[in-house]
Amino acid sequence: MFFIGLFINSLGVSVITKADPGTSPISSIPYVLSLSFPMTLGTFTIFFSLILIVLQLIILRKNFRLEHILQIPVSILFGYFIDLTMLLLNGIELDTYIFKIIFLVIGCVILGFGVYLEMLSNVVMLPGESFARAVSSTIHSEFGVTKVVFDVSMSVIAAVLSFIFAKHLQGVREGTIIAAVLVGFIARIFSRIFSFAEPLLFSSKSESAKKKHS
Repeated sequence: MFFIGLFINSLGVSVITKADPGTSPISSIPYVLSLSFPMTLGTFTIFFSLILIVLQLIILRKNFRLEHILQIPVSILFGYFIDLTMLLLNGIELDTYIFKIIFLVIGCVILGFGVYLEMLSNVVMLPGESFARAVSSTIHSEFGVTKVVFDVSMSVIAAVLSFIFAKHLQGVREGTIIAAVLVGFIARIFSRIFSFAEPLLFSSKSESAKKKHS
């Protein structure tokens, strides 16, 4: 389930990016860099993820656990998934603004569902969410607020990099704001719709745990 969710996550990122009115906040820095340098979005996503993992190590120190190390192979796979899904969408051309917005919303729904599956599987968090959680636990702030601040910071940094390398704003537009607002909201909707799924999927695990404790 986690790997399916990871692939759906990458597909959502690629659809939002392909829509063109700006990519998702977490992908904004890799996307802006990919527009200015001869490396793919997936490759820059891998490098950016590794930087976030190192920053987690600095922030958490002795609280840095095995689950944080697992982010490394997951990040590499996620980067390759992004390049694969971008390749699959290569032939799609969106000529009008309304089609771009529709495609953007579709991408947000896909990404929201991928985030929901990632949360449901509860294996390991992607570096973006894990970094926000590390900061939140260290400064004792609410995770939701910290995640919003993190997303806004990534978008601002991406915009600055865009002006530095391209001399104009690219990769960060109204779509970035729409994605920032919609994805978490959509993930919560999926969580409510499929609230029956978790006990069905994990009932055998919980039952075996109960038997073990009894």
